Amino acid sequence: MIASDMSSTLAPTAAAVPLQLGGLLSEPLGQALAVIVAIAVVVLVGRIALKIAWRLVTIAAVVVGALLLLSFFGISVL
Repeated sequence: MIASDMSSTLAPTAAAVPLQLGGLLSEPLGQALAVIVAIAVVVLVGRIALKIAWRLVTIAAVVVGALLLLSFFGISVL
């Protein structure tokens, strides 16, 4: 019974948090924080994408290099 009372009192509070914090974005420092957080998200996603891209480029370079070496020895793979 106590848990249901607790959840019923926390639900309106959790829903009101975005409304209470909405005024922070109207101030210049709040807007600067929002921009910095957005840039951080872009950088984080970019780092992950570049990590995958470097692996793909490295694999492609090794495969093409191996095919080039085989072609030097007269072995035609393609």
